[in-house]
Amino acid sequence: MKCPRCGAELVVDSHRKYDALMCYECGWMEGRDLGENITEKKLTNFERLRGMNFNETVSFLSSSLHLTEEKLSAWLDSCVC
Repeated sequence: MKCPRCGAELVVDSHRKYDALMCYECGWMEGRDLGENITEKKLTNFERLRGMNFNETVSFLSSSLHLTEEKLSAWLDSCVC
């Protein structure tokens, strides 16, 4: 099922007394109002990368470039002297 707020895939969150659908992209939970529609806010890839930590960046880039995470992580950590 897709999130009504951002369109990402919903996940069943079973950490509460009852199971609820939750979106890990925007934080929407079943039973709450939609709030502002974040699909209207278009982020560039550079803006998205700026908000990520190192591990998230490696995962994002490795899937886009079809590289292994280890190889990309080693390349990003290497010193350019």
